[in-house]
Amino acid sequence: MADASIWLPVVWTVLIGFAVAMYVILDGFDLGVGILFPLFRSEQERDLMMNSVAPFWDGNETWLVLGGGGLLAAFPLAYAIVMPAFYLPITVMLLALIFRGVAFEFRWVAKPRHKVWDMAFAGGSIIAAFAQGIVLGGLLHGVDVHDGAFAGGSFDWLSPFALFVGMSVVAGYALLGATWLSMRVAGDLETRTRKIAKPLLLCVVAAMFAVSIWTPLTSERIFERWFTVPNLFYFMPLPVMAAVAALMGWWGLKAGRPAVPFVASIALFLLGYAGLAISNAPYLVPPSVTLWQAAAAPSSQMFMLVGAAVMLPVILGYTVFVYWTFRGKIKPGEGYH
Repeated sequence: MADASIWLPVVWTVLIGFAVAMYVILDGFDLGVGILFPLFRSEQERDLMMNSVAPFWDGNETWLVLGGGGLLAAFPLAYAIVMPAFYLPITVMLLALIFRGVAFEFRWVAKPRHKVWDMAFAGGSIIAAFAQGIVLGGLLHGVDVHDGAFAGGSFDWLSPFALFVGMSVVAGYALLGATWLSMRVAGDLETRTRKIAKPLLLCVVAAMFAVSIWTPLTSERIFERWFTVPNLFYFMPLPVMAAVAALMGWWGLKAGRPAVPFVASIALFLLGYAGLAISNAPYLVPPSVTLWQAAAAPSSQMFMLVGAAVMLPVILGYTVFVYWTFRGKIKPGEGYH
């Protein structure tokens, strides 16, 4: 049997990567609904928007807990570096998610004096998405590590690249939210969100292209990963598939096929996620800490893997059950609150 210290970190990297991808997709669209909230003034439209995600939002955030908890347990060194490096944006993100979550519960009972909760829902969604993008951009930009510890300052994450990625994530989540609403709601709101999704799709494609150019130009390591032979030919299908997904999304919006743009938006996120993984593998904390260096003891990882093997199917089963139970379009006046 192969050395457990070699394959266990790979298994845990896949599991945590899967949890993060599920969070980005699932919580991404309900954060996107909140990001779009200020664009709609009608009380009926806002009620319908919140009701479209009401059965799902808290379950979606389970994946964030799984990803963060898995990082702490399986890769304690990476966790010990990432947390102090991004303490401020992570704290801001968590506070924003709290305000947003409270708004889900309080908005209904506070009517008609619920404007503060409308602001909490929209502001929490925008700030949480932006903070997540800041953390991602900071990681891609690189973290200063010496002797296995974070050696930078409290504001090292504050760079033009990180700010750009933060805005890009806000646009990406807004696209997921718009295509979700286009698929899930009926009436004028469906038509309006489909129109909004078109410029958002163009913004997301432009942002993906910009990041794809920006990162190799600022990192020799990433440039060599993508633009040397034979890697250039191995990885060429990825941008081609992203272009196809974008075109399919645009066609779906023009043709009025609501499920197609949502699936295409998810595909764009997953392809971008795959590109980031290719750029930075095998580093968990670029550009210096690999997944094997950051890994916990094999005995600890094996013990936790047993628990993950039990709980992951439960979480997946619950997720599928909820989405199947609350499938279909929501009409004005309907809801789950």
